[in-house]
Amino acid sequence: MRRPLRVLMTADTVGGVWTYAVELSAALARYRAEICLATLGPPPSAAQREAATALPNVTLKSLDCRLEWMEEAWDDVERSGAWLQEVAAAFRPDVVHLNGYAHGALPWRVGVLVVAHSCVLSWWRAVRREDAPAEWDRYREALRSALAAADIVVAPSRSMLDSLITHYGALSDARVVPNGSAARGPRNVPKEPFVLSAGRLWDEAKNLAAVDVAAREVSWPVYVAGPQAHPCGGHAGAAHARLLGQLSPQEIWRWQARAAIFALPVRYEPFGLSALEAARAGCALVLGDIPSQREIWRDVAVFVAPDDTRALAAAIQALIDDPDRRADMARRARRRAARFSAVRMAAAYHDLYQRLATDRSRARLRVAA
Repeated sequence: MRRPLRVLMTADTVGGVWTYAVELSAALARYRAEICLATLGPPPSAAQREAATALPNVTLKSLDCRLEWMEEAWDDVERSGAWLQEVAAAFRPDVVHLNGYAHGALPWRVGVLVVAHSCVLSWWRAVRREDAPAEWDRYREALRSALAAADIVVAPSRSMLDSLITHYGALSDARVVPNGSAARGPRNVPKEPFVLSAGRLWDEAKNLAAVDVAAREVSWPVYVAGPQAHPCGGHAGAAHARLLGQLSPQEIWRWQARAAIFALPVRYEPFGLSALEAARAGCALVLGDIPSQREIWRDVAVFVAPDDTRALAAAIQALIDDPDRRADMARRARRRAARFSAVRMAAAYHDLYQRLATDRSRARLRVAA
């Protein structure tokens, strides 16, 4: 019997990358893959640590450090790179799977896959409607080098892959692997008359401030789940929506299972795991009208211009006032969500891992150089 494939996978604990990494690691168990999940950034919460250590194929390692998109991060990026090399030397992976960029150009001795979950330059263009200022030049060059050094670059949507090419140049081997999640919880929970939204309240890309404004104009209560404190300082609040704070995955699922409508008018979202989970839970979707969300959800969501709060409120209220349409949209979104399963995602990644693990030539050339 061949020994299990060993994957060193990085993740941060701040946003959706954590959820993605845990979902993927769990689904890879069917392939007997052994995962060393190395987290960077703030230490995992107790709930995050419990979720990871509950997976029999996962070993959790953590380093408290600044991430590449944070201010004054580069000393910590260098430190975390050295730490990852030490972890790799001890774990001896067959493949390195980076869910960040800056460490892609390190002298790894095995094949390297870099996944583009988001980036500052595309975020800045989508959210601020201008190019990132010169202070991000070092970030730009670091990412360009890392992407060029990676054996394979993956993005969760064609829109995100196109953004990478726009900002960092052509990629030698790039492909789209949509994110996925596992079905969980009961399917027939009675829907209740409220609207749910979820995300980091401080992140302008999530645009939860628009949800807060729209909450004033709709007839149902609007609840928002997610962290309010920015990891670099600062705190976001709400005037009209009812804040739930940061919830565990199980708590979020229970809220999604009960919510009739899920609203997230994002300005920037390379994929959108929270919308996927809400669709799986039977919510009708109201989403930001941006290319990635059109790509993923096609005609099974209601789309609104992210900065048009009146249109957002009107779209939500129209679903409130039309139960038949609301139920139909929810059914169609749930059917569409079934295409984005954790099983399908893991199969695609496992194929890429196998390719990298059996073709060592490029990795050897990188070390020799």
